[in-house]
Amino acid sequence: MNRPLPRLLLAVATATALAACSSGPSAPAPAPRRAGPAPLDPPAMVAAVRAAGQTGVELEVQPLRDPQVEDLRDAAAAQERAGRLRDAEAALDRALAISVDDPDLLQWKAELALLRRAWEQAEQLANSSYERGPKLGGLCRRNWATVEQSRLARGDAVGAANAGAQIARCTVAPPVRM
Repeated sequence: MNRPLPRLLLAVATATALAACSSGPSAPAPAPRRAGPAPLDPPAMVAAVRAAGQTGVELEVQPLRDPQVEDLRDAAAAQERAGRLRDAEAALDRALAISVDDPDLLQWKAELALLRRAWEQAEQLANSSYERGPKLGGLCRRNWATVEQSRLARGDAVGAANAGAQIARCTVAPPVRM
Protein backbone atom coordinates (compact mmCIF):
# COMPACT_ATOMS: atom_id res chain seq x y z
CA MET A 1 0.00 0.00 0.00
CA ASN A 2 1.23 3.42 -1.00
CA ARG A 3 1.23 6.08 1.73
CA PRO A 4 0.77 9.48 0.06
CA LEU A 5 0.23 11.46 3.25
CA PRO A 6 3.71 10.90 4.77
CA ARG A 7 5.32 11.72 1.41
CA LEU A 8 3.25 14.88 1.19
CA LEU A 9 4.33 15.93 4.69
CA LEU A 10 7.94 15.21 3.80
CA ALA A 11 7.64 17.30 0.64
CA VAL A 12 6.06 20.22 2.53
CA ALA A 13 8.72 20.07 5.24
CA THR A 14 11.51 20.00 2.66
CA ALA A 15 10.02 22.91 0.71
CA THR A 16 9.64 24.93 3.91
CA ALA A 17 13.23 24.25 4.90
CA LEU A 18 14.52 25.23 1.46
CA ALA A 19 12.42 28.39 1.45
CA ALA A 20 13.90 29.39 4.78
CA CYS A 21 17.38 29.00 3.33
CA SER A 22 16.71 31.09 0.24
CA SER A 23 18.38 34.46 -0.08
CA GLY A 24 15.32 36.65 -0.29
CA PRO A 25 14.98 40.03 1.32
CA SER A 26 15.89 39.89 5.00
CA ALA A 27 14.99 42.10 7.90
CA PRO A 28 17.38 45.01 8.40
CA ALA A 29 20.07 44.44 10.98
CA PRO A 30 19.40 46.17 14.28
CA ALA A 31 21.09 49.51 14.67
CA PRO A 32 24.32 49.20 16.62
CA ARG A 33 24.14 50.44 20.20
CA ARG A 34 26.11 53.55 20.68
CA ALA A 35 29.16 53.20 22.85
CA GLY A 36 29.35 54.90 26.19
CA PRO A 37 26.79 55.76 28.85
CA ALA A 38 23.26 56.89 28.15
CA PRO A 39 22.78 60.62 27.68
CA LEU A 40 22.70 62.40 31.01
CA ASP A 41 19.50 64.09 32.10
CA PRO A 42 20.24 66.04 35.31
CA PRO A 43 16.58 66.90 36.02
CA ALA A 44 15.70 63.19 35.79
CA MET A 45 18.66 62.37 38.02
CA VAL A 46 17.46 64.82 40.69
CA ALA A 47 13.90 63.51 40.37
CA ALA A 48 15.22 59.99 41.04
CA VAL A 49 17.17 61.23 44.06
CA ARG A 50 14.16 63.02 45.49
CA ALA A 51 11.91 60.02 44.84
CA ALA A 52 14.35 57.84 46.80
CA GLY A 53 13.88 60.19 49.74
CA GLN A 54 10.12 59.80 49.91
CA THR A 55 9.29 58.46 53.31
CA GLY A 56 7.69 55.11 53.63
CA VAL A 57 6.77 53.48 56.87
CA GLU A 58 9.78 54.62 58.88
CA LEU A 59 9.66 57.31 61.49
CA GLU A 60 11.18 60.60 60.36
CA VAL A 61 12.36 63.06 62.98
CA GLN A 62 12.66 66.63 61.80
CA PRO A 63 14.31 69.27 63.99
CA LEU A 64 12.61 72.60 64.57
CA ARG A 65 13.76 75.10 61.97
CA ASP A 66 14.72 78.71 62.38
CA PRO A 67 12.11 80.96 60.69
CA GLN A 68 14.87 82.88 58.92
CA VAL A 69 16.22 79.60 57.52
CA GLU A 70 12.69 78.68 56.40
CA ASP A 71 12.44 81.97 54.50
CA LEU A 72 15.75 81.24 52.78
CA ARG A 73 14.59 77.70 51.96
CA ASP A 74 11.46 79.15 50.36
CA ALA A 75 13.60 81.60 48.39
CA ALA A 76 15.90 78.78 47.25
CA ALA A 77 12.91 76.70 46.13
CA ALA A 78 11.54 79.61 44.11
CA GLN A 79 14.94 80.23 42.50
CA GLU A 80 15.28 76.54 41.63
CA ARG A 81 11.81 76.43 40.05
CA ALA A 82 12.78 79.47 37.99
CA GLY A 83 15.96 77.72 36.82
CA ARG A 84 18.28 80.13 38.63
CA LEU A 85 20.47 77.49 40.24
CA ARG A 86 23.28 79.81 41.34
CA ASP A 87 20.76 82.07 43.11
CA ALA A 88 19.18 79.03 44.78
CA GLU A 89 22.63 77.94 45.97
CA ALA A 90 23.33 81.42 47.29
CA ALA A 91 20.12 81.30 49.34
CA LEU A 92 21.14 77.88 50.68
CA ASP A 93 24.60 79.22 51.54
CA ARG A 94 22.97 82.01 53.57
CA ALA A 95 20.78 79.42 55.30
CA LEU A 96 23.86 77.31 56.07
CA ALA A 97 25.54 80.36 57.63
CA ILE A 98 22.65 80.42 60.12
CA SER A 99 22.12 76.67 60.50
CA VAL A 100 25.70 75.46 60.16
CA ASP A 101 26.15 71.99 58.67
CA ASP A 102 22.40 71.34 58.35
CA PRO A 103 22.35 67.95 56.57
CA ASP A 104 19.12 68.68 54.69
CA LEU A 105 20.53 71.94 53.29
CA LEU A 106 23.78 70.21 52.32
CA GLN A 107 21.82 67.52 50.50
CA TRP A 108 19.79 70.14 48.66
CA LYS A 109 23.02 71.79 47.54
CA ALA A 110 24.21 68.36 46.35
CA GLU A 111 21.06 68.03 44.23
CA LEU A 112 21.64 71.48 42.74
CA ALA A 113 25.20 70.41 41.94
CA LEU A 114 23.75 67.45 40.01
CA LEU A 115 21.59 69.87 38.04
CA ARG A 116 24.72 71.88 37.19
CA ARG A 117 26.59 68.67 36.22
CA ALA A 118 29.12 69.23 39.01
CA TRP A 119 29.35 65.50 39.71
CA GLU A 120 32.24 65.47 42.19
CA GLN A 121 30.84 68.40 44.16
CA ALA A 122 27.46 66.65 44.33
CA GLU A 123 29.07 63.53 45.78
CA GLN A 124 31.13 65.54 48.29
CA LEU A 125 28.07 67.44 49.51
CA ALA A 126 25.99 64.26 49.75
CA ASN A 127 28.76 62.63 51.80
CA SER A 128 28.92 65.67 54.10
CA SER A 129 25.15 65.53 54.53
CA TYR A 130 25.30 61.82 55.30
CA GLU A 131 28.04 62.30 57.91
CA ARG A 132 26.03 65.02 59.68
CA GLY A 133 22.62 63.44 59.18
CA PRO A 134 20.67 60.64 60.81
CA LYS A 135 22.09 57.87 58.53
CA LEU A 136 18.55 56.47 58.27
CA GLY A 137 15.34 57.37 56.47
CA GLY A 138 14.61 59.55 53.50
CA LEU A 139 17.60 61.88 53.82
CA CYS A 140 19.97 58.91 53.96
CA ARG A 141 18.40 57.45 50.80
CA ARG A 142 18.73 60.82 49.03
CA ASN A 143 22.40 60.99 50.10
CA TRP A 144 23.21 57.58 48.62
CA ALA A 145 21.05 58.13 45.54
CA THR A 146 23.02 61.32 44.87
CA VAL A 147 26.32 59.46 45.22
CA GLU A 148 24.97 56.75 42.90
CA GLN A 149 23.88 59.28 40.24
CA SER A 150 27.16 61.18 40.50
CA ARG A 151 29.17 58.01 39.99
CA LEU A 152 27.01 56.90 37.09
CA ALA A 153 27.55 60.28 35.44
CA ARG A 154 31.30 59.85 35.79
CA GLY A 155 31.17 56.33 34.33
CA ASP A 156 31.92 54.53 37.61
CA ALA A 157 29.43 51.65 37.34
CA VAL A 158 30.98 49.64 40.20
CA GLY A 159 31.00 52.63 42.55
CA ALA A 160 27.43 53.44 41.55
CA ALA A 161 26.33 49.87 42.28
CA ASN A 162 27.98 50.05 45.71
CA ALA A 163 26.19 53.32 46.47
CA GLY A 164 22.92 51.88 45.20
CA ALA A 165 23.29 48.96 47.60
CA GLN A 166 23.56 51.43 50.50
CA ILE A 167 20.15 52.94 49.73
CA ALA A 168 18.26 49.90 51.03
CA ARG A 169 20.21 50.03 54.29
CA CYS A 170 18.75 53.45 55.05
CA THR A 171 15.26 52.05 55.64
CA VAL A 172 14.57 50.65 59.06
CA ALA A 173 11.11 49.36 59.84
CA PRO A 174 9.41 51.00 62.80
CA PRO A 175 8.91 48.99 65.97
CA VAL A 176 5.87 46.76 66.14
CA ARG A 177 3.16 48.40 68.24
CA MET A 178 0.61 46.35 70.03
